[in-house]
Amino acid sequence: MKILGRMAVFPTIPQRIGRLHELAYNLWWTWTPDAQALYALIDPDLWARSEHNAVRTLAEADPARLAALAEDDAFLARYDAVLNAFDTYMRPETTWFSEHYPEDSEKTIAYFSAEFGLHESLPIYSGGLGILSGDHCKEASDLGLPFVGVGFLYPQGYFRQRITREGQQEAIYEKLHFSDAPVRPATDPQGREALINVDLPGRKVYAKVWRVQVGRIPIFLMDTDVEMNAPADRDLSARLYGGDHEMRIAQEIMLGIGGVRALRALGVDANVWHMNEGHAAFLGLERCRELVAGLGVGFDVAREIASANAIFTTHTPVAAGNDVFAFDLVERYFKDFWPQLGLGRDGFLNLARQQNGWGEGFSMTVLALRLSAQRNGVSRLHGDVSRKMWRFLWPDIDVDEVPIDSITNGVHTPTWLAPELSALYARYLGADWYDHVDDPNLWDRVVELPDDELWTTHQACKELLFAYARKRLQRQMTRHGEGTAALNAVNALLDPNALTIGFARRFATYKRATLLFRDPARLARLVNNPERPLQILFSGKAHPADQPGQDFISAVYQFSRAPEFAGKIVFLEDYDMDMARHLVSGCDVWLNTPIRPHEASGTSGQKASLNGLPNCSVIDGWWEEGYNGRNGWAIGERREYQNDATRDDADALALYETLERAIVPAYYRRGDDGLSHEWLAIMKEAIRTVAPAFSMARMVKQYTDEMYIPALRLGARVDAENYALARQLANWERRIRSEWGQVSVEADGPREGQLALGQPIRVTAYVRLGALEPRDVRVELVTARDENGSMRERRVFAMAPEGEERDGVRRYKARFDPQASGSLVYGVRVVPNHPGLASPLELGLARWA
Repeated sequence: MKILGRMAVFPTIPQRIGRLHELAYNLWWTWTPDAQALYALIDPDLWARSEHNAVRTLAEADPARLAALAEDDAFLARYDAVLNAFDTYMRPETTWFSEHYPEDSEKTIAYFSAEFGLHESLPIYSGGLGILSGDHCKEASDLGLPFVGVGFLYPQGYFRQRITREGQQEAIYEKLHFSDAPVRPATDPQGREALINVDLPGRKVYAKVWRVQVGRIPIFLMDTDVEMNAPADRDLSARLYGGDHEMRIAQEIMLGIGGVRALRALGVDANVWHMNEGHAAFLGLERCRELVAGLGVGFDVAREIASANAIFTTHTPVAAGNDVFAFDLVERYFKDFWPQLGLGRDGFLNLARQQNGWGEGFSMTVLALRLSAQRNGVSRLHGDVSRKMWRFLWPDIDVDEVPIDSITNGVHTPTWLAPELSALYARYLGADWYDHVDDPNLWDRVVELPDDELWTTHQACKELLFAYARKRLQRQMTRHGEGTAALNAVNALLDPNALTIGFARRFATYKRATLLFRDPARLARLVNNPERPLQILFSGKAHPADQPGQDFISAVYQFSRAPEFAGKIVFLEDYDMDMARHLVSGCDVWLNTPIRPHEASGTSGQKASLNGLPNCSVIDGWWEEGYNGRNGWAIGERREYQNDATRDDADALALYETLERAIVPAYYRRGDDGLSHEWLAIMKEAIRTVAPAFSMARMVKQYTDEMYIPALRLGARVDAENYALARQLANWERRIRSEWGQVSVEADGPREGQLALGQPIRVTAYVRLGALEPRDVRVELVTARDENGSMRERRVFAMAPEGEERDGVRRYKARFDPQASGSLVYGVRVVPNHPGLASPLELGLARWA
């Protein structure tokens, strides 16, 4: 049959439990276990079969069962409790945001992301970026931020993974039926379904806008599968990260430009624009186009206005991970757009020009960096890496002063914490513990958890994981045509008393899933030790275009089938959020082996430690900040190697030694009560240190304090008095860049020698400004401690003008009193200065003596 339409037909829901329908369309239930339990009670098999989809469970429920539940006192008591909690959540008297920023409660923060990982029943995510976006939105709801998300509702989502008998990954794309999903058409202020369009070469492409309600906040998702589009364009938003560069640029035009137009159509007036990765960078161009057309200003003024309240978060620490398009492709898609900005071809391409190994291209990351006033990486180490990667955009500035900050990723606690542990925390940390989830003082009380209760709770999570894993393995083996004996044998797999390591993540090659197999014989001795057995669970997907990543999956699968590893190493296919929750709560150790510093942050280890799992990880990403020597184990050293093989050999050796000498002995060193109190102390330290510092609550509060509110304030200043500051800044910057070549500086001061602690250094600078005025610049004395060529403890002092200008030279003086001994270096520079700059070094210009 050729299907013309599809809709979900709901049974008649008794009035007494009628709000189950309302609740199903608010994803608050996805992080509220009691709400999930309501739908599971309707039909446990249907709940599991639907991948925990409340909408589908309700639509396919037996009417007789619903009628019976409406008369069931126990069910009704649970129903009333859940709905009371829901109503309290949705209509709070106050929120964190309203308490801290009451004057900004009516503002709107718009958050653009190519993917949102909200729940396994809505598979529009591929990995860490999407999971982070979903967690970000959930926490924004919890904290009461005035927040909206913007992205795509991919009809085919990301692929389902099947592993063949030979260990090959197969990518299966399944149609997401919106009628079965917790989504509804978004409507404009007149109540009409929102439909927007963008211009692509030779045609308009339309997108319908859908709404997903995530607690208190909406996410607006675009879908191009609408009748007025040509078949190829209907597939534009079909798959996440599918297609070639032509498909990618078209998707990113729809995300950035179309996303802005979607908000306009819906009547959403955003005051802050957050680009989560470079995929959404075209939104800055669309905002500039609106301003050029609406205000009649030039592009330079429009860019000052648009960038003032724009934020860009980069997640990619390697150049190859950033989208760069060939100039001829960009020209084909934007030749009719750049005249609307008042730009020519070269001016437009220069906005995002980047030199690559294959030549120059149009970099989405460069575009985002240039069209935002606030920028950040996603861990402290990633901030360092990002400043080095993108320093060429600020060529005169020392790398550690490049205006890219860092906010380390976190995880949404109720989404990832096992209900069993949540109940344990409530008993010992207080029923309101989640209200203080980012408070380290609360988590210091984790040491009070009784060892036996923590261990019993963890073992219960482990049993749940193993039951889940066996069921998944049996399903896979049935598809492979295995017989009854083989299926029954799965029930004996996975020993709950054996030390269990988890490794689950995207199978990109830099994550080195096969590092553990560098010495198979040594690993075999570990897993087959009858006194201290070890077992390892693997899971993860590789992008369908990433053949090396797929080869890693195949290699792990083949090892799992080898006689010496059979039953000890298991690969679980089709990694998703449901499996992740089981793994991060049910394993004993979380393993992470990336090539340093290629892991921007990583969050799976944070989820694991929240559930009491110590990490064993290369010191990369968030673990650079999280590891304290007592809450897990570090693999390898913080250094570079002469080649890849040497590095991998060294890291594998460190991993084996850590397992043999530290992890395995600690786990099996049991007391008379059968518990390893040493191991439990490590578990508690992992919880105590990771749960608050790497919570999404801490992260979103930090974004609010350090990014969102400053962007609101700067945006308001730039917008005031008919954008007077933006016009002033654009003219000032044009003049600075034009005259900067005339600026020079010389300095007098001690060049070498020795000083006693506290003895002052006096420096005089002689500055020529050419046509610039003294108010246009700041003359600075910059000091630092030189630690083997690395500048530490940098300090900047303004130098004071002294006397009048003579023969075009102005004199400035400063005094510095060293407060610590050691190797001290200093320099003198002149930098542009304007009170309207988002960052003092925003222009990337400096003249050094």
